[in-house]
Amino acid sequence: MIPAEFDYAVADSVEDAIQRLGQGGEDAKLLAGGHSLLPLMKLRLAAPSLLIDLRNVQGLSGIERANGGFRIGPMTRHAELAASGELHGAVTAAAQSIADQQVRNRGTIGGSLAHGDPASDLPAVMLAFEGTLSVQGPSGSRDIAASDMFQDYLTTALEPTEVITSISIPALDGYGYGYEKFARRAADWAMVGVVALVKSNGGTCEDVRIGLTHMGSTPLRATAAEEALRGQSLSPESIASAAEQAAEGTDPPADLNATQEYKRHLARVLTRRALDAAAA
Repeated sequence: MIPAEFDYAVADSVEDAIQRLGQGGEDAKLLAGGHSLLPLMKLRLAAPSLLIDLRNVQGLSGIERANGGFRIGPMTRHAELAASGELHGAVTAAAQSIADQQVRNRGTIGGSLAHGDPASDLPAVMLAFEGTLSVQGPSGSRDIAASDMFQDYLTTALEPTEVITSISIPALDGYGYGYEKFARRAADWAMVGVVALVKSNGGTCEDVRIGLTHMGSTPLRATAAEEALRGQSLSPESIASAAEQAAEGTDPPADLNATQEYKRHLARVLTRRALDAAAA
């Protein structure tokens, strides 16, 4: 289908984008990579009257190490994340799994997080990393914890006139990782995805973080599985027992691909695989 008619503007600064958002009202939307918003516009599930392109705004892309972690610009492309030799392997593995190379060349981390699709790869990863988003609006700047960012399906804590200016994640040096994603076809959205981060101390699980993709209306932490494994030995038996609790408290959407129960089964299987990889 053809999108509904809309106006288009290119912002030259964050302040310019904020001003244009204010002038455009609720029907104004920011355009980062466009690979989340434009498909909805083509289906007329979204019909913004104004698109404000961020591609010319300086200082919104790139990866730098700072304060024991990493600062990532919101306009940083998935391809840059996937090719980074500095970022934690869980981030690069998730970025490498996003769609195909053409999409990774245009899609951005900020666009993915602002869109808040629970089937996207990166929101659950940011949740597991306990990252922070810095945003700027008419009233100034503020930080949003990843745990507070995702509120409901395609609904985030961002105000309509706010722009993400950076994403911060801890380095998590010493944490092993596993990333598992099950899709019906190559380059599809995840039916279920799991990221596991494990810090081992002499064969004992000192810390564990598990993020779930597409297991509810928002990305989730598998807290029951985390609690079951934290402080326990990283034996195959302990990991298998903890993974059985990965679907606790989830409400995955049933669709043409799978029932809720099958997706819960996938979550348990993929969590075990991801934990095995992280522990190794």
